[in-house]
Amino acid sequence: MQDEPISTLLRRFAGPAVIANLISALYTIVDQIFIGQGVGYLGNAATNIAFPITTISMALALMLGIGTAANFNLEMGRGNVKRAEKMVGTTFGSLIILGVVMSALLLLFTKPLMSAFGATAELMPYVLPFVRITALSLPFFLISTACNSIVRADGSARYSMFGMVVGAILNMILNPIFIFGFKWGIAGSAWATVSSQIISGCIFLAYIPNFRNITVGLKDLIPRPKLLKPICALGLGPMFQQLSVTLVQIVTNNLIKVYGVDSTIGPEIPVAVVGVVSKINQVYTAIVLGITQGAQPILGFNYGAKAYGRVRGTFKLTVTINTLISLVAFLAFQLFTHPIISLFGTASSTYMNYAVYYMHVFFAMVFVNGFQTSSGIFFSSIGKAKNSVFLILSKQIILLLPLLVIMTLWLGVDNLMIANPIADFLSALLAAILIRHAFKKMPA
Repeated sequence: MQDEPISTLLRRFAGPAVIANLISALYTIVDQIFIGQGVGYLGNAATNIAFPITTISMALALMLGIGTAANFNLEMGRGNVKRAEKMVGTTFGSLIILGVVMSALLLLFTKPLMSAFGATAELMPYVLPFVRITALSLPFFLISTACNSIVRADGSARYSMFGMVVGAILNMILNPIFIFGFKWGIAGSAWATVSSQIISGCIFLAYIPNFRNITVGLKDLIPRPKLLKPICALGLGPMFQQLSVTLVQIVTNNLIKVYGVDSTIGPEIPVAVVGVVSKINQVYTAIVLGITQGAQPILGFNYGAKAYGRVRGTFKLTVTINTLISLVAFLAFQLFTHPIISLFGTASSTYMNYAVYYMHVFFAMVFVNGFQTSSGIFFSSIGKAKNSVFLILSKQIILLLPLLVIMTLWLGVDNLMIANPIADFLSALLAAILIRHAFKKMPA
C-alpha cells in the first residue's frame, strides 16, 4: 500500500468494485429494457413506481451487510473469532426474518403502498402484479445484497462475484423468454427477477457452512439484539445514502401524480421517463462509485500511516479518472440520447420528445458528479464520517428535494428535472469547499 504505484493499486481494487456495481445495476436495467420493448412505456412507469421497494430493501441490506463486514474484520483482527461468528450468524438470521416480514407487509398492503409511492389509476394494473410477484423473493434479495460484502470480508471475493453474476445472467436470459416467449407481459419480468434472486440468494446461503475463517452453526443464526447495535452503527452511511435516494424517488413520483394532471402530457409519460433515465444514471454511477470504492482502502491505509503525499496523489488520480468518465458520459448522453432512450422501448413522438429533453437537462452537469462522489468516499476513508454523510444528504435532501418542489410549482412537471443539474453543481461546489479545507489542515 505504501510502495506500489498508486495507479497499480487503484486498478487492482477498482476493477472488481466496478464489475460488482455494474452487475447490481443490471438487475433493474435489464427488467426496464425488456419491459419497455415488450409492454411499453406504461410498464416502465410501473417499475419506476415499484423501484422504492428495491432501494429501501437495499438500504437495509447494505446496513447489515457492510456493518457486519466491517465488524467481522475488526473482531478477527482482535482475535475474537467467536464474536465474529455470532455477528455473522445474527445478520443471516435477521435478514431471513426481515425478508419474510417485509414480504408479508408488501403482499398485505400492496395497493395503498403503491398509491403512496405515486401510482395513478392507469398504472395500478401494471404495478400491482409486478410488486406482488417480486415480493416473494424479497428475503433472497436481502441475503444476496448483504452477503456480498460479508463473503468478500471472509476472503472469498470470487465466490461473492459468482453469486451476483449467476443471478444477473439468469435474469437476462429469463426476461425475454417470459415476456416474449410465454407472453406473460410485466408479470414475466417479475417472475424472471424472482427466479434469479432466489438462485443468487441460495448461492450465498450455501456459503454459511463453508466460511473460510469462522464456523457458523445453526444456534448462531438466532439474532442477538446486543450484536445488532454495533453492526447497524457501521452500516448507517450506506443506508442513509439509499434512503435519501428513495425519498427523492417517492417525492418525484408524487409531484408528477399530483401536478401531472395539469400537464399537456399527463402524469404517466413523465413517470416512465423518470424511471428510464434513473436506470441510465445507475450505469454511470456504478462505474464512478466503483472507481471511488477502489480508492477507499488506499486512502484509508495511507492516511493511517501518515503518508499524506500518497493520500493527495490517490485522491487526485481518482478525481481525474472519474472526471474523464463523467465527461465521456456527458457527451454520450447529449449526443446519443435518442438511441439510448430507444433501448428501453419507443412510443409516441410526445413520449420520445419529452424523454430526450428530460435526459438532456438531467445530465447537463453530470461532468461534476465524479468529483462530488470521490469527495464523499474520501471523507469516509479517512475517518471523517460526518463530512461524508453531510455531502450525501446535502445533495439529495437539502438541495434536490426543495428544488424539485420549487421547479414543479414554478415551471410545471414538464421541467422538474431542472432541479437535478442545479443540485449537482451546488453539491460539487460544497464538496470543493470541504476538500480544500481538509487538504489545508492535512500535513504536507
